[in-house]
Amino acid sequence: MSVSVEKLEGSKIKLTIEVEAEAFEKALNTAYNKEKGSINVPGFRKGKAPRNVIEKMYGKEVFYNDALNELLPDEYEKAYDEVDEDIMSGPSFDVIQAEAGKPVIFTATVAVRPEVTLGEYKGVEIPAVDTTVTDEDVEKKINAELDKDARFEKAERPVQSGDRIKLDFEGFVDGVPFEGGKGTNYLLTIGSGQFIPGFEDQLIGAEAGKDIDVNVSFPEDYHEKSLAGKASVFKCKVNEIEEKIVPALDDDYAADKGFEKIQDYKDSVRSDLEVDKLNEAKGKRQDAAIAKVVENAQVEIPEEIFETEQKMIIRDYQQRLTMQGLSWEDYIKYTGLTMDRMMEQVRPQAEDRVKSRIVLQAVAEKEGITVTDDDRQKEYESMAEAYQLEVDKVREMLEANGSKEMEKDLLIKKALDFITDNAKEV
Repeated sequence: MSVSVEKLEGSKIKLTIEVEAEAFEKALNTAYNKEKGSINVPGFRKGKAPRNVIEKMYGKEVFYNDALNELLPDEYEKAYDEVDEDIMSGPSFDVIQAEAGKPVIFTATVAVRPEVTLGEYKGVEIPAVDTTVTDEDVEKKINAELDKDARFEKAERPVQSGDRIKLDFEGFVDGVPFEGGKGTNYLLTIGSGQFIPGFEDQLIGAEAGKDIDVNVSFPEDYHEKSLAGKASVFKCKVNEIEEKIVPALDDDYAADKGFEKIQDYKDSVRSDLEVDKLNEAKGKRQDAAIAKVVENAQVEIPEEIFETEQKMIIRDYQQRLTMQGLSWEDYIKYTGLTMDRMMEQVRPQAEDRVKSRIVLQAVAEKEGITVTDDDRQKEYESMAEAYQLEVDKVREMLEANGSKEMEKDLLIKKALDFITDNAKEV
């Protein structure tokens, strides 16, 4: 493979990539093996017709598109690692030559990091952040832990706020039951806000085994448009009432948490909160510093870079949904969102990310900030801990697959630390 680079206007470049004929032949065979089972050729069973017979019948270019779709992205990735350019967008391909027995020649037009005119970036003023942990903070955290460790016991009395109940219900609008408005033995904590406003409050005082009507109106902005703003009646019956029993805050509870005395537990909670506050304050300082530095800088960013970042944000969200067991198709169906709408929604986030990254890279260049072997080693160790792998294995994987993006990320982190450390809190 050979690559040449042509500079274009508007912070773009065109890579002209030439790939050996053997690589195209391999891609053609791959395409043939994938598609042969779906191609009908008289005299042959499906999947048994030789490639040359299919090409003679349907034309020699029959597998070209599939082969190029296989070949171009892989070869572009190799070129990406070879060229000394800071590419920030996905490629736009144009095939110049594609013919069996000859090298494939194609171009990939991409946007690269644009030039930045930095304004003030060292000593910018940012709001001071209070990192004090108060007694109220400690009490709130402990109460949350106590609530989390609470148990539920069956209660022989009417429903009270905080109880957990098993509920049968069916909702009606204008006397007609509506879809999704029915449940049996539904587990509901009173005061949790799981149901529409006013529903849970009306169950307070209800007795187990007795019917009760709950009259509520759906919010005007309710996600199911056919119910939005409508008055409704829920026919309900509480089957079981459970009372929340919160543990006593004493030495026994402290022992369950791994401490000798309750004061030791409280001191530990305060210490954890102090660490959290410091980390939160660091994040706020960083956000304020980079926002100010970006505001002071001048840069024209190609639209392709923003679009690439938008797609990456959406793809990351898709992966998180998959990890949670929700398919992307179901999510789209439930929310009614389109790709265009999602691109619009993530645009502000994409702009912030792109502008911050480009400006921070400019600061790194201006200040001569570099990535050291120690920086890399710490990143390997951090990634190894996160993915529960050996450090050497992480290093081997990154070096084998190219570590250009990791180098960029480390450089940006160091530049962010630099502007934050030099900022003035007011």
